[in-house]
Amino acid sequence: MHRDIVVIGGGHAAAQFCAGMAEVGLGARVHLVCEEPDLPYQRPPLSKSFLKQASEEPQPIRDEDWYKAARIQVHLGVSVEAIDRASGAITLSDGRNLRYKTVVMATGTRARTVAALPSGLTNVAHLRSAQDARALRVRLKQAQRVVVLGGGFIGLEIASTAQSMRRQVTVLEAAPRLLARSLSPEMAEHVLHTHRAAGIDIRLGEMASSFEVTHGQVQAIHVGETRLPLDLLIVGIGAVPESRLAQDAGLLCRDGVVVDAFMRSSDPNILAIGDCARFPLGNGSGDRRLESVQNAQDQARAAVATVLGQPAAYAALPWFWSEQGSMRLQMAGCMPKDSVRHRRPGAREGAFSILHYTAEGRLACVECVNVPQDYMAARNLLAAGRSPGPQDACDPATPLKWLV
Repeated sequence: MHRDIVVIGGGHAAAQFCAGMAEVGLGARVHLVCEEPDLPYQRPPLSKSFLKQASEEPQPIRDEDWYKAARIQVHLGVSVEAIDRASGAITLSDGRNLRYKTVVMATGTRARTVAALPSGLTNVAHLRSAQDARALRVRLKQAQRVVVLGGGFIGLEIASTAQSMRRQVTVLEAAPRLLARSLSPEMAEHVLHTHRAAGIDIRLGEMASSFEVTHGQVQAIHVGETRLPLDLLIVGIGAVPESRLAQDAGLLCRDGVVVDAFMRSSDPNILAIGDCARFPLGNGSGDRRLESVQNAQDQARAAVATVLGQPAAYAALPWFWSEQGSMRLQMAGCMPKDSVRHRRPGAREGAFSILHYTAEGRLACVECVNVPQDYMAARNLLAAGRSPGPQDACDPATPLKWLV
């Protein structure tokens, strides 16, 4: 069987695409090109347990024997330098060329950097890969004063992990509240209160105005007139899609590789999936990128269907989760811009759900903290297109699962 599919990337999207091809007995058609030296691995633990346990290694999604049995050709520690659409070939960093009929771009994102900071500083950390996490683990062990730039999911997860290790942690968030793009104001306020109660110093509406750099390290940052000395600076100010290859190949890109509902780019022989892909939401509200394991895996399944000549429009329900100290945050659906919100109390303090309804009274999204049963029931309701009335659904005496 001729290998005619090249998958570029080493994350959840790439791994799931390989699994989908293997399930139909077509693994031998696939080249998997991973820039990292590790096989695709579980990413969520990197900001949590991985940082605490010196002996912990990345958890492979599937081991080496699985890829051999699936007959997938894996290229580790090598990157793709260019895609030549005219000749149907890609060039690898080791000088080899691979011919292709289809390219699947699962290149993910890279960490956004601070322009004012020179590269190579030994106490400045980002977190996107296992290599980043290994380096951060060493630095956390040696540091006492930790400053995190950015109050997004990654920044808060690392801050919570560092605080559990009894580090002195300060988080600077430039926006007037946490997680403005991801959570409702009520849920964001709860997250803020919980982290502050745990001893994390979170400062809203503040950002670094300058940095003191000597001997290859940041010694302190200035926030207005305030000087913050530090041992470790963690930059968690978001991510940028890895779309250079697509741009150089002349594909349509706009904060990601633009794809249709079947994961096809402006060149139908090149697909893009996961964090690097900008796709139509299917509800008339334009297109967007989603950075989540669920989205990566579901888009990979859609890409497999397209490659097999059985295209089905991607319409999976988005869902997310984040573990931060005592909080397990779970979200499903897309939050309407002007949602009507109803709070549903949980069984204990610090546990509740927020149900988001459209102006027409349709359930569109749910946010839960420490109420996994509500989350799973709401996911089922949303996936089935069913919408319990706010009065019934928000009565804590009525389990959501009864309404499914």
